Amino acid sequence: MTKSPILEVKNVHAGYIKDVDILQGINFRVDRGELVVVIGPNGAGKSTLAKTICGLLTPYTGSITFNDQSIGGLSPDKIVGQGLCYVPQISNVFKSLSVEENLEMGAFTRKVDLKPLKQQIFTMFPRLAERRKQSAGTLSGGERQMLAMGKALMLEPAMMLLDEPSAALSPLLVSNVFEQIKAINSNGTSIVLVEQNAKKALAIADRGYVLDTGKDKYEGTGEALLNDPKIGELYLGVGGH
Repeated sequence: MTKSPILEVKNVHAGYIKDVDILQGINFRVDRGELVVVIGPNGAGKSTLAKTICGLLTPYTGSITFNDQSIGGLSPDKIVGQGLCYVPQISNVFKSLSVEENLEMGAFTRKVDLKPLKQQIFTMFPRLAERRKQSAGTLSGGERQMLAMGKALMLEPAMMLLDEPSAALSPLLVSNVFEQIKAINSNGTSIVLVEQNAKKALAIADRGYVLDTGKDKYEGTGEALLNDPKIGELYLGVGGH
């Protein structure tokens, strides 16, 4: 049975300066319900890909389709309205607002009762429930990542795109955040996970892409990439797996 893609990126070139392509003909897809990981060395174009999908950058050429609608070149708010939420690596919460207020801000465009949604988030992230009245600026790095994901989930998106959620976290918190990502995916949300922590990310992925110098160099199941000696040597910091 052929799976239907929720997101398709075809031959996309994009960057920050005209005629300087960071992405050089990227092809990338996510099937409905999949957890797809994007790994690669620094400067490979991972965050540029995330920003281009989410409308923060406009592709020079190529097409981006989400839920059978063309979104290449749409503004970020219109893309969010289609059901695709982006959680950036930094500046992803309102520090002066409380945890609860942050969640409410995540859903400010929705005309629904927010109480059941907030309760779902607090059930998924008990730490946030304990700190619901605390300002987000006082949270630890791991708690802030949970809040950023919770804020995105308030929109009940079809897909979440997470940019380096484990950056600067302790190993214990990395494991915790990855468990939560897996749980969100298990509830039916498609996920794109852009990650430097390649081994842990591939271990939870359905499929993965390795980006290098702006191109999709390798693609395969998370397990296949994790166990490929060449990938291990070049990108996972191991001499073989």
